[in-house]
Amino acid sequence: MNNHDQLKITTMDYSKDRRSAENPVKIMDLTFRDGQQSLFATRGRTEDMIPVAEMMDEVGFWAMETWGGATFDTMHRFLNEDPWERIRTLKKYIKKTPFSMLLRGQNLVGYRNYADDVARAFVDRAAANGIDIFRVFDALNDFRNFETVVSVIKKCKKHFQGSVCYSMTEQRMGGDIYNLEYYTDKAKELENMGADSICIKDMAGMLAPYDAYALVKALKEAVSVPVHLHSHFTSGMASMSHLKAIEAGVDIIGTCMSPYAYRTSHPAIEPLVITLLGTNRDTGFDIKLLTEINEILEKDILPKYKHLLNDRRISITSANVLLHQTPGGMISNLVNQLQEMDALDKIDQIYAELPRVRKDLGQVPLVTPTSQIIGTQTVNNVLFDDENERYKMITGQVKDLCYGLYGKTPAPINPDLRKKALKGYSRGEEPITCRPAEVLEPELDKAREDVKGLAVDLDDELIYALYPVTGKRFLKWKYGKEQPPEKVKPKTIEEAGAEQKLIEKARAGKLVEKIEKKAPSKGDNLRIFNVFVDDEYFEVGVEEQGGASLVNYVRQAPAQMSGPAPTLPPAAPALPPAPEPAAPSVSAPVKEPAPLEDSEAGVEGTLLETPMPGTIVSYEKQTGDAVTKGETVVILEAMKMENAIPAPVSGTIKTINYKSGDSVSTKDVLCVIG
Repeated sequence: MNNHDQLKITTMDYSKDRRSAENPVKIMDLTFRDGQQSLFATRGRTEDMIPVAEMMDEVGFWAMETWGGATFDTMHRFLNEDPWERIRTLKKYIKKTPFSMLLRGQNLVGYRNYADDVARAFVDRAAANGIDIFRVFDALNDFRNFETVVSVIKKCKKHFQGSVCYSMTEQRMGGDIYNLEYYTDKAKELENMGADSICIKDMAGMLAPYDAYALVKALKEAVSVPVHLHSHFTSGMASMSHLKAIEAGVDIIGTCMSPYAYRTSHPAIEPLVITLLGTNRDTGFDIKLLTEINEILEKDILPKYKHLLNDRRISITSANVLLHQTPGGMISNLVNQLQEMDALDKIDQIYAELPRVRKDLGQVPLVTPTSQIIGTQTVNNVLFDDENERYKMITGQVKDLCYGLYGKTPAPINPDLRKKALKGYSRGEEPITCRPAEVLEPELDKAREDVKGLAVDLDDELIYALYPVTGKRFLKWKYGKEQPPEKVKPKTIEEAGAEQKLIEKARAGKLVEKIEKKAPSKGDNLRIFNVFVDDEYFEVGVEEQGGASLVNYVRQAPAQMSGPAPTLPPAAPALPPAPEPAAPSVSAPVKEPAPLEDSEAGVEGTLLETPMPGTIVSYEKQTGDAVTKGETVVILEAMKMENAIPAPVSGTIKTINYKSGDSVSTKDVLCVIG
């Protein structure tokens, strides 16, 4: 008998005698929501969850996170799936394990605070469709943004898990803002609101192991409800932090199945099961069952999403999160945005500017939506500011934050920035101090009227209320009013494999196979010409065949030109020079544009171009409207934030080239001003 066989028998015998733990750690599985959101941009489809759904229901998880966060946005925008249907479908397969969702307080599953009527309707419908546990957080830890949604959660008799976003301004927990007192006070506030459990939401994986021990110890002494630790693996510390938190008495932790774990996701469940085996915190999970689930995920599901996995980094952890306190998902968004703008060389400037922007905006935790708010504004500053002016292009969400529409920031906002952001702000130039939703008018009736004849129920109306542009487009796809594009349709495992092979060929430079073709023999009519390109010249052989001059061969001259040009053979008559193409003017905020003629439309004027890729939210001006320099013409959504694109000159709108919902790239012409 070899050592391997001895180990197997020992393990099998031990498993047979395994006793129930006195105080087992409860586990929330994050695979179907935060795991796939962290690793492949929330593109996981419902059909790819079904093959393992019933098996996962047998594991014994305290809960499974199946919804919320970015799923609602991504499903209707990129997958042509009804977000509500995912809950109902998975409930048919997962019948024993409670469903959890991530709810962004008054933001719900969007990027701004919604009116109370929308918030109440949304939570009620989420509960009715099958959500059992509502993990509620606010990006500013301003729990006034919990009041409306919590009242409905309690009315529906569902579990309210109050979350505190973990953040720091130092390299470790402490300092003037994010210290032990801050977190224990927040936990007590949540318990007084009726929280059934309290979650430490470590979205960037910055909670160090010994800080985790101290924090859990302090919370267990401060409150009587269960304490849950949710930590990402981005920095590489989360598994160690989990273990120290377990030693300190944490009740619940969040993990993923191993194929969906690590990197910017979460620690895997399997190593933890073995680590706690036989202790008083033993999970009781069957490692064999977990392995069987993983085999299906690894072989039959993940290959469909391989193209979305970030394979540019060799390391599975990121030191950036420790140096810059930038969550992994936020880094990915920044990198993708800079790539689309051909400005990836600015990434170091982004890292340097980001903490300055965060400090100016009140040291907010970097979590959705504040991570997008800070990230997008940082990109705008790096690309558009100059030595004379900072914050030249301020996003609509930064203006909302300065006004108080998101709540109270942990530290005061820079007063000069606040004043600049609120100059001419539509709601007023003095910030509010009340609960943000108190200044929001009801939205649901208007949304219902806007999609009358298209939406068939309240769930449809809420899709539109939360996402008016992309939501309406999805409803048209759903009900056959418009044909969805190919890119939102699902792929089979075979199609994904074929695409991956093409990608690999392209990377190897073998996408187009070179066809060997034998050159004909040179005839008596061959003429030799020298063709000059910059400082190089090529010899070109041309021979008459059937009355037409054909290129017989082209070869580069043996050396780069230096000194006088070689003697040329008799040349063919010169062609007339090609006309110079007209160069479009660059729109604000980069440079002062110059007027030119739009040759395609035949309209003379100044082009307003997109400064960044995004989606058209709306045109504030229409064809024929007068506009003054600096006045907003277009609202452009980029990185999920709204940017007001100003007129570069005064004049009249001559043409408009796009409509609400259209995607645009950098330097696309939005309109012509004459």
